Amino acid sequence: MCEAVELPFRVLVVDDSELFALAIARELGRAGMESDVAFSAAEALALAGENPQAYQAILLDHKLPDGDGIQLIPGLRARQPKCPVLVMTAHEAIPHAIEAIRQGALDYLVKQPSIQPLVERLAEVRRVSAARGLGAGWDQHRKDGLLGESAAVLRVRAELERVAGRGDTTVLLTGETGVGKEVAARFLHARSAPAGSPFLSVDCVAMPANLIESLLFGHEKGAFTGAHRARKGVFEEAGQGTVLLDEIGDMDLTLQGKLLRVLETRRFQRIGSVREHPVEARVLAATNRDLAELVRLGAFRQDLYQRLAVFPIHLPPLRERGEDVLRMAQHFVDFFAGRMGLALEPLGEEVRAALQAYDYPGNVRELKNILERAVILSDGARIELRHLPERLRGERIALAGPARSPAAGQAATIDFIPGVDTMDSLERKMIERALQTTGGARAEAARLLGISRFQLLRRMQKYGLASRCAVAE
Repeated sequence: MCEAVELPFRVLVVDDSELFALAIARELGRAGMESDVAFSAAEALALAGENPQAYQAILLDHKLPDGDGIQLIPGLRARQPKCPVLVMTAHEAIPHAIEAIRQGALDYLVKQPSIQPLVERLAEVRRVSAARGLGAGWDQHRKDGLLGESAAVLRVRAELERVAGRGDTTVLLTGETGVGKEVAARFLHARSAPAGSPFLSVDCVAMPANLIESLLFGHEKGAFTGAHRARKGVFEEAGQGTVLLDEIGDMDLTLQGKLLRVLETRRFQRIGSVREHPVEARVLAATNRDLAELVRLGAFRQDLYQRLAVFPIHLPPLRERGEDVLRMAQHFVDFFAGRMGLALEPLGEEVRAALQAYDYPGNVRELKNILERAVILSDGARIELRHLPERLRGERIALAGPARSPAAGQAATIDFIPGVDTMDSLERKMIERALQTTGGARAEAARLLGISRFQLLRRMQKYGLASRCAVAE
């Protein structure tokens, strides 16, 4: 039932090796899939920008002659918003895989002598696309990022409900990549904007500053080279709806000043015009970066930061949501199984334990991708441990630390996953465990870790822990 594909399934293959790219295209054709090829980042962006629904998958090489493929992912996803991206490389490097997932990639594939595994993985994506009607109904599923009963999620939902009635209040959504900041923004839009009003999102990191300025404010005919006709900007098109400025921390400094004026005056001008238009939409901002630190470094305007952070809401990473991981995992299984017409058994204890133990650097997005793949591999029976990615099945080594809980008197342990954990992730785990052991007392945690309190604070800022730790000196 999942094999039937009524609409063409077109893949954009991006690889600097012409022979390799054309070989993949040839094999995709034999498998019933259409394809276009690009040999550089510039070609890929140009093809992806021609039609936002042109492709159903993008196969992207890690190394390109004019850029890093992983850093290209946000730009491709902005141009093809419903299109999954699969990254391939000739070098198996887990840190790169984690970064690809954080940037929004569906999967990370290692090049092999045979290209058949790449074609088979794309065939899996095609089957999923067919099962869910090439994206039909997916918007309704986006709300799932706020599922859960953990204290952290209940807090977020309560804060969103509280601010929903204050339509003129700017909200700043913070959190790691993949935690569901856009989901939270849509949640807020649904509860505060007039029915049927637009929700428009602008990725501030995917395009150059001049293009974002035109996208936000619009332009008049002849305002710049290529402006062959007048165009409304997002603030104008949104009407009384919602505008989400995603990854606001990466916005150009010059544009930050113009945005500040718009937020303060609630008015804007199209490029090439002196006529002012009112801003009726609610403005939300989202970032995975520490804006306060960017202000300190001079990379973000302090006045804009203060204007945006009227009502900040921090979305917790999945690793801090406890049993929500299993609730969401079962929900994703039920969702994908229903889309594919399957009746799967509930997740078994071995699979649940593996899912619960993983750190999810890609957060909710990564969990969703993991379960989507597992449902496909299950063949309609049940999901087993072998259906999970290797990074979840990897051997875990318990590292005993010197810190001891004052209450329990037990040695603190840290899970180290070979091939997945890095020095940074291990250091973060040590800091989190020390803070848990001392009940949040930073001076005592620093003593247990053998560093100064100042060094601890700097590391907490680096890993985004400072704002979420109670000071109990």
